[in-house]
Amino acid sequence: MSETHSAIAAVLVAAAVTWGLRALPFAALATMRTGDTVDYFSTRMPAGVMIILAVYSLSDLPLPQPQSLVPLTALAVTVGLHLWRGNALLSILGGTTVHVVLSSTVPTP
Repeated sequence: MSETHSAIAAVLVAAAVTWGLRALPFAALATMRTGDTVDYFSTRMPAGVMIILAVYSLSDLPLPQPQSLVPLTALAVTVGLHLWRGNALLSILGGTTVHVVLSSTVPTP
């Protein structure tokens, strides 16, 4: 087999595998749409994902050091805004704004 044929075969195999991997979740979800599992995950996963991201982001935070106040303050603003207004977009934008402003203005030792 020539080098050109090998390259074409490799591209075709890669394209077929990529297409299959992208189509597989849709085929699997088609059978689960009528069940209670998807309904349960659609209501529980957004909060679960956010909790996992927050815990992962804050897991290596040096608590006794003053620079840890910036992300903790931003987290407190995000949670406070969400509890106050119940709007996810406002909470995310407010917390991100506070984090960026504090990160760029508070000096780090």
